[in-house]
Amino acid sequence: MKAKRWAGVIAGLLGAMLIGTAHANIPSVPDELYEALKLDREKATPKEVYEAVVKRYKDPEQGAGPGTMAQYWEPIPYGIYLDPATFYKSPTSNKEIASRKECVECHTDESPVWVQAWKRSSHANLDKIRNLKPDDPTFYKKGKLEDVEKNLRSLGKLAEGENLKEVGCIDCHVDVNAKKKADHTKDIIMPTADVCGKCHLQEFVERESERDTMIWPHGQWPDGRPSHALDYKANVETTVWAAMPQREVAEGCSMCHTNQNKCDSCHTRHEFSAAESRKPEACATCHSGVDHNNWEAYSMSKHGKMVSMLGDKWNWEVQLKDAYELGGQNAPTCAGCHMEYEGEYSHNMVRKIRWANYPFVPGIAENINSEWSEARLDSWVVTCTQCHSERFARSYLELMDKGTLEGLAKYQEANEIVHTLYKEGLLTGQKTNRPAPPPPEKEGYAYFAQLFWSKGNSPAAIELKVLEMHENDLAKMHVGLAHVNPGGWTYTEGWGPINRAYVEIQDENTRIREMIALQERVKNLESKRTSLLDLDGTAEKISLGGLGGGMLLAGTLALAGWRKRKQSEA
Repeated sequence: MKAKRWAGVIAGLLGAMLIGTAHANIPSVPDELYEALKLDREKATPKEVYEAVVKRYKDPEQGAGPGTMAQYWEPIPYGIYLDPATFYKSPTSNKEIASRKECVECHTDESPVWVQAWKRSSHANLDKIRNLKPDDPTFYKKGKLEDVEKNLRSLGKLAEGENLKEVGCIDCHVDVNAKKKADHTKDIIMPTADVCGKCHLQEFVERESERDTMIWPHGQWPDGRPSHALDYKANVETTVWAAMPQREVAEGCSMCHTNQNKCDSCHTRHEFSAAESRKPEACATCHSGVDHNNWEAYSMSKHGKMVSMLGDKWNWEVQLKDAYELGGQNAPTCAGCHMEYEGEYSHNMVRKIRWANYPFVPGIAENINSEWSEARLDSWVVTCTQCHSERFARSYLELMDKGTLEGLAKYQEANEIVHTLYKEGLLTGQKTNRPAPPPPEKEGYAYFAQLFWSKGNSPAAIELKVLEMHENDLAKMHVGLAHVNPGGWTYTEGWGPINRAYVEIQDENTRIREMIALQERVKNLESKRTSLLDLDGTAEKISLGGLGGGMLLAGTLALAGWRKRKQSEA
């Protein structure tokens, strides 16, 4: 017994030494993250990296929680699932205290689809992963599992030499490798990204590095945005989102802006399939619609059509870097292009961003030929030359940039017209029926809130038109160009609708200006205090120039003649 006890102590000490010497120099994580968190990438352990990243991830000053506008909104019941770290509480209706086995048995009856999905997952089949052979295209998962166990040993969740038996309900909804039973009223959590990161440290840290690599040279966007790492912050810090009394409508934005909080927007519960998340359809729910129709543009492009026609013949189980060679893939996917950077693949998807979807943002277009932007364009060329020549790739990227600038110029001309009307107070109802928006939103011209909030003549129809022109049509034009969908920037979307809106704005501006001129003419006539029907009066002559004046004069003369005839008949 003593010998066994001493052997255990020695093994524990050796394990602690091994854990202490393990490092988390993850090649796919850029230097910027290690520098931002003041970590030595050659020496930092998985535990040190994880704790530093989580500390920032949970810091309200760094974007965690309900944001600076929380006083203006309350979460609706469904909202607790969108930011579970802030709002989710263990359920009180279920008093069960369940073991691992009992969780599965109960939910097989209560929510069978959860259990079916989990049973298909890698989580439920760790021994199958351990037994993969090198000639299996999914053999990489064995290395992933070894990395997961190394991370858990560094965190003290696994003893040295101990293997993870499974990843079941308790591991995600209580704590990984927890030995105790789960008390539903006290222990149950809704997993957030940092919970996934305990095991999947590489993927979590890659995603968090978006904060450090999406830094605009002149502050055109806030640091770290746009990105998945800060998409919930981008949501709750939007004034109209916080101001809207229609919370169910507002949460439509939140349902896509949750990648910051959790991982199941891409890796659907409870299978969490990597193969699923590699398919373009996984991106379609959020990256679609009138303001960023990435899915529509891609799916109508030749790239997207090849996926729809040939994708069932590809092996989606292979990792992205092997998709072309081992997976039989012969057309790009969302993940294949946006997760790739200089030949490597990671969960940082923003290292090549140049336009950020919205060309109208001040400073974006002016920045597009900067060294910063040109370096990112070069990285796109690396992506495109997996399939195309460099000359072809550069010629198309030039077309994309110049086409976007042409749409921007058309919008800017129309916007100047409407903005001038606003500054002159000439928009419909601007001086009589323009209620102030709810706080924290403030009155302004063609601002984002007006897409979702309206009252009286706020906004005016022409103002909303120019707002949609940039927020929707110009964005769709750029996305069509970026995703190689000709109709998506020339005719169906983009330029065609932009041109139509331009014409309608010109018409409305002319109508308003002519009406003002007519009103001014009438005002001048009234100021003379002279009746045009008093032909015998001694008032000074009135000049009635133009077609309108001629018609008015002719009508006046006819009316006067009629009056004289009536008088003679009497």
